[in-house]
Amino acid sequence: MKILFLVSHFPYPPHSGGALRALGLLQGLYKAGYNITLFCLAENIPAHTPLHEICANVITVPPPMRTTRERIRDIVLTSHADIARRFWSKDIAQRLHNTILQQSFDLVHAESIEMAAYFPVIQQAKPNLPFIYGSLNAEYDLQRTIFRTERKHPRRWIGAAYSWIQARRITRLEREICTQASHVLAVSEADRDLLAQLSNTPITVVKNGISVDEYLDLSPNGQLGEGAIVFSGSMDYRPNVDAALWFVNDIWPFIMYHPKKLYLVGKRPHPRLQTLDQEEDIIVTGQVEDMRPYWQGATVYIAPLRMGSGTRFKILEALAAGCAVVSTTIGAQGLGVTSEKELILADTATDFAHAIQRLLNDANLRERLGQQGRAFVKAHFDWSVIVPNLIEAYQAVTH
Repeated sequence: MKILFLVSHFPYPPHSGGALRALGLLQGLYKAGYNITLFCLAENIPAHTPLHEICANVITVPPPMRTTRERIRDIVLTSHADIARRFWSKDIAQRLHNTILQQSFDLVHAESIEMAAYFPVIQQAKPNLPFIYGSLNAEYDLQRTIFRTERKHPRRWIGAAYSWIQARRITRLEREICTQASHVLAVSEADRDLLAQLSNTPITVVKNGISVDEYLDLSPNGQLGEGAIVFSGSMDYRPNVDAALWFVNDIWPFIMYHPKKLYLVGKRPHPRLQTLDQEEDIIVTGQVEDMRPYWQGATVYIAPLRMGSGTRFKILEALAAGCAVVSTTIGAQGLGVTSEKELILADTATDFAHAIQRLLNDANLRERLGQQGRAFVKAHFDWSVIVPNLIEAYQAVTH
């Protein structure tokens, strides 16, 4: 079977959740014997990567350079969802149109709402070509949860207003995409239920996953020092910025353990996070090439998220690395974990601080959670368990 696989970036090296997911799915499809053409928005990629070995073709198109002025114009003067225009350009549309006409594919898989926005191009080129929409989040619900959180803070009312407007626009966009698609993929049962409210198109849950064996040789080593607490992710992403600020302002002062040190690890830290680096016990690293020293060095890994959807690669990786993890319920959404078994769930500042305090003071509890968390991820979130669900969805639309 020949697959045209659309992604909004070149997923190697896999330094983001979207890249981890795309790479894992592509590797699984290759092992299952699929012929894959990767169509991605990128330029100046390495000439030789694992993706060149598993894909029959790798087609790259430079991503559009959308200015702030153009973005504001689209938000104010049009009814388009902002996310739909994020990677839209006539050059990309033309290249995609030509690719579909010049080659014979059995289906197109768009992995993200940004790439699914090109569905009209696909339909125009070959109206009957099966189209799979791979949803990374229930985007309309993500904006709704951001709005509910940010409207409580007057300094964030502009962001809240943006999310209120975008939630309505994205609902229309996601409904159109889900209705037009031959099949929809959701990353969790919760997202499946949200997307099912938009259309009657069949939905298959294809969870986020990792190659667990790559993490099994990792174990806590204390190299970041005693009392090291780690939070990681793209530090310009609104849910991560909110999580970091909530933790620093409302939780961190009430962790009575010394010494203690907080590491905020991730690319493009927001200006409001950069100022935290001036604090003696907070380190804002910026982008790092290798997360392993931070997983191994963490006494406790945290995910204090108050908004979002989908499932968190950051928690899957931390659990696979044997970390003791504290997360909010939203942070662990879609994982099916049990508090006090694989990790600890805490949704108030007081409970979150107390959970961290317990772990800092109890090495046996940290070890037990680390072992059980790792076993849970291996059983439920290794790509070998997940990719068969994707193949089942492919077969459903081609037979």
